[in-house]
Amino acid sequence: MEYDILNRIHTPEDVKSLSREEVYTLAAQIRAFLREKVLVTGGHLASNLGVVELSIALHRVFRSPHDHILFDVGHQSYVHKILTGRADRFDTLRTPGGLSGFTKRSESEHDPFGAGHASTSVSAALGFAEADRLAGSDAYTVAVLGDGAYSGGLVHEALNNCKKKLNLIIILNENEMSISPNTGVYATQISRIRNSEEYYRVKRGVSCLLQKIPLVGGSLFRLTARLKHTIKVLVYGSNYFEDLGLYYLGPVDGNDYDMVERVLTEAKLTGRTTLVHIKTTKGKGYAPAEAEPERWHGVLPPGADIHRNFSACMGEALCALAEQHGDLCAITAAMSDGTGLEPFRKRFPDRFFDVGIAEGHAVTFAAGLAAAGLRPVFAVYSSFLQRAYDNILHDVALQGLPVMLCVDRASLSGGDGPTHHGIYDVALLNTVPGMEIYAPATFDRLRDFLRQGYERALPCAIRYPNDAEFPLTDFLTMDVLRYDFAGKNPDKVVITYGKIVTEALRARDEAEFGIILLEKLAPYGRCADEIRRILPEGCRRVLFLEEGIYAGGAGMLLREQFPEIADFRILAIKDSFADGVAGQTLYESCGISYRTILEELDR
Repeated sequence: MEYDILNRIHTPEDVKSLSREEVYTLAAQIRAFLREKVLVTGGHLASNLGVVELSIALHRVFRSPHDHILFDVGHQSYVHKILTGRADRFDTLRTPGGLSGFTKRSESEHDPFGAGHASTSVSAALGFAEADRLAGSDAYTVAVLGDGAYSGGLVHEALNNCKKKLNLIIILNENEMSISPNTGVYATQISRIRNSEEYYRVKRGVSCLLQKIPLVGGSLFRLTARLKHTIKVLVYGSNYFEDLGLYYLGPVDGNDYDMVERVLTEAKLTGRTTLVHIKTTKGKGYAPAEAEPERWHGVLPPGADIHRNFSACMGEALCALAEQHGDLCAITAAMSDGTGLEPFRKRFPDRFFDVGIAEGHAVTFAAGLAAAGLRPVFAVYSSFLQRAYDNILHDVALQGLPVMLCVDRASLSGGDGPTHHGIYDVALLNTVPGMEIYAPATFDRLRDFLRQGYERALPCAIRYPNDAEFPLTDFLTMDVLRYDFAGKNPDKVVITYGKIVTEALRARDEAEFGIILLEKLAPYGRCADEIRRILPEGCRRVLFLEEGIYAGGAGMLLREQFPEIADFRILAIKDSFADGVAGQTLYESCGISYRTILEELDR
């Protein structure tokens, strides 16, 4: 497709200058552009195809960056990026140093708040709106919230704190989960009437007229409003948002541009904190994505290595364990497919729980199950586990409850970047008394640790990357580690765990040193005992290599166990959120690549 109109769009002002016919053409060109680019780079496709009309309307009705537009999660912000001058960078999408797959403050003035994790937009938007109120600003703040993110408790905490009169507009984009009781043909017709331009005009006119009646106008207006609300509750039932004091508009067809622009314009005129409820189709305009929106939610670039990974193995192993133990349960926070739990969901539906995007609740819920005599396993991405630290510490560990955490994506995330790097979980879990931490290198070892975790009945975490087994052909296996000294007595040894062992193996192609791969981290005293048993007598330098943060990491805690080794160095991620650098691998930009390993060993 020719991008004649899209190529003219460099700022939101360019969007405002378009005719209505050009807007429709722009929407079609954006969808074609997204398909062309995202199917090459990989990324979130279906969700962005669904919000094309909404994103265009946002930039025609509001004035970014004066008005603040916040996207929850940010994975549906690609159209927003296109409309704010970043279309020419889409070839670099989700690459180190390239265009982020989420909103990012350092990337553009039109990204007022960075995202990547769900359910944060309303809290942040409320902060912007209150700040503008205190400053006397006329700016609007708009939060775009998906129905998936709406399941997170943080959203409801923020809604509970929203004042009635703020320049705050919350857009609830419903595309999968039905949360509205207004279904059927009659409700659809009423919705069309309520969201017509004439309805809004008459409603404002009547309200203005009533309030102008001398002496009784204000009272009459309030009485009419209460009567209207009472009748509506009797006919439709109570509306959660209106019960919270929000002004509610919708639901409207979020893929009908005219309706979307009209309802957003009306939202600006209410003078109140308003919730706009729209319904969109994920994958709109691309038949495969419309038919299977979950499959096309996130796509991989062509040629990506789709191999059997730890997630799939964990799901299968957990099913096998559940066949033997009827008290074993599985929990996910809206990630059953990504964490490998989909087979468990199908085979053991009564013992499977999807709590939505609510990781803190998931952990405390697991603690409740465990306290009641069941054996829960919570499978969660490393970067999302961070949100449940208090629950792990207070509700699980303090009570010594047998909750097993399967920590997925425990490594650097090349595509999703800093918001999804699994580099903090070890340092986080190290602070939890009694927590055992496993790091299997093979699928067989993962199965063993799942079984051990069940049998030991203690709080534990099993961490692994989104990858295949590690190539460890010549490694000898012990209880908590593997090692390979190449049949020699090396004077230098690299100790590591997790996926980064591949960098150590690459470095050893160019130098001689031994490698110790830990498969159980905490308790660290046990690791130290086993390392001490095999460490060569002539070893004069130990380098601990860690694909995680330096402060509080495994390297720091293990070094305390070896006061007798004077030259014990740590190579880890220091003082950085590991934001990639263009032209470098993430290992290079974090200073933990095979080249850095060689440099440290030679110093």
